[in-house]
Amino acid sequence: MTQAERLSFLIKYLISEDNGLTSFHIPVEENERKRLLRSLMNIRPPKPVTKEFLDIQDEYLQEEKIEKGIISLADIPSMESGIYLWQGDITRLSVDAIVNAANSAMLGCFVPCHGCIDNAIHSAAGIGLRLECSRIMEKQKIKEPTGKSKITKAYNLPCRYVLHTVGPVIYGKVTKEDRGLLSECYRSCLELAAEYQLKSIAFCCISTGEFHFPNEAAAEIAIQTVKDYQKSNPGDLEVVFNVFKDCDYEIYKQLLG
Repeated sequence: MTQAERLSFLIKYLISEDNGLTSFHIPVEENERKRLLRSLMNIRPPKPVTKEFLDIQDEYLQEEKIEKGIISLADIPSMESGIYLWQGDITRLSVDAIVNAANSAMLGCFVPCHGCIDNAIHSAAGIGLRLECSRIMEKQKIKEPTGKSKITKAYNLPCRYVLHTVGPVIYGKVTKEDRGLLSECYRSCLELAAEYQLKSIAFCCISTGEFHFPNEAAAEIAIQTVKDYQKSNPGDLEVVFNVFKDCDYEIYKQLLG
């Protein structure tokens, strides 16, 4: 099966699941079809799916992963011992774990093709990630608390695991509690990674997007928390600060000096 045939199969399968979409027009242009597939994956609730779908989805996403290009730790410049800075798509990183800035429902972003990192990670991993998150939340029975973390498999991502953490949402002035909760996000991920004997972890800029934590203050907290952890646990974990926006790159570059 070619990549185009896989794309067509996946779109038709997801449309067939929803009676409201059966008359939906499938675009001809490849990029529009790719965007449609991502949208259909984003809006799909966690429910049973056939093995055939998962197999073809995995083949498709593995090819997409190779096409995007995989970045290893050796490709990233070291800012200081055990700390790296990289600007780009976190779903390309081949490290032991990447960190997802999740929401309290912990099921990924349901907004079609939304620009948040939660959407990007779930889209690149495939629907298996949402299904695993759903199983975790069904067992937990309550929303994910702010500052804690969960670990899942990475599915079609080049990393081994995904760590999911819910950062504080800022509505006005940043409080001492907000700062403490953001620090706890980083600390809990580091501790969870150590528990699973991981050697490398890539952090996104937790809470700075849709959750409105000021970028520079968030970066200061992230760096200080990581440095404090590494000082107490020397040699345990190499940390990548992954940024996407130019402004965040400049902030981290200056702070890491």
